[in-house]
Amino acid sequence: MPDEVQRPAPLQPMEAPKTGKGKLIATAGAVGAAALLGLLQPWEGKSNHPYKDIVGVWTVCYGETRVEMKRYSDAECEDMLADASDGFAKGVLAATPRLKGHPYQLAAATSLAYNIGLRAYAGSTADKRFDAGDFRGGCAAITSWNRAGGKVRKGLQNRRAAEYRVCMTGL
Repeated sequence: MPDEVQRPAPLQPMEAPKTGKGKLIATAGAVGAAALLGLLQPWEGKSNHPYKDIVGVWTVCYGETRVEMKRYSDAECEDMLADASDGFAKGVLAATPRLKGHPYQLAAATSLAYNIGLRAYAGSTADKRFDAGDFRGGCAAITSWNRAGGKVRKGLQNRRAAEYRVCMTGL
């Protein structure tokens, strides 16, 4: 009886990393992840040292508010942003399942939720319009979130305009 040739096991698809960008890509897709990170990084800004934001909340890296009072490396900030973004994208998809498969609208809605919080996003006009299939209306509703501390802020107006432009992509 001839010796059987031992064959290697078939290749299995690689599993996405459990943290960082791989997790975000698994949730939002490559296009959605790139669009989201492209929105968040310039608008959140980055500080490797904790600081108080415009309304007095301790913040570090790209808007992270669960802050340990220490200096963070650039790599730690990137990982924190990707992990937090993934959590927010999952929260937005839980509130607005219709955004699945719509990477630009998901990126814009997630950027909004990252800034205002998931509780404020869920049930918002933007959430309701997206959920009803009115994507243009959902994008327009994002622009109304332009206040901090009860005052219209130019920086928030500019951020919402950027989110709106991304949101309208492909519509």
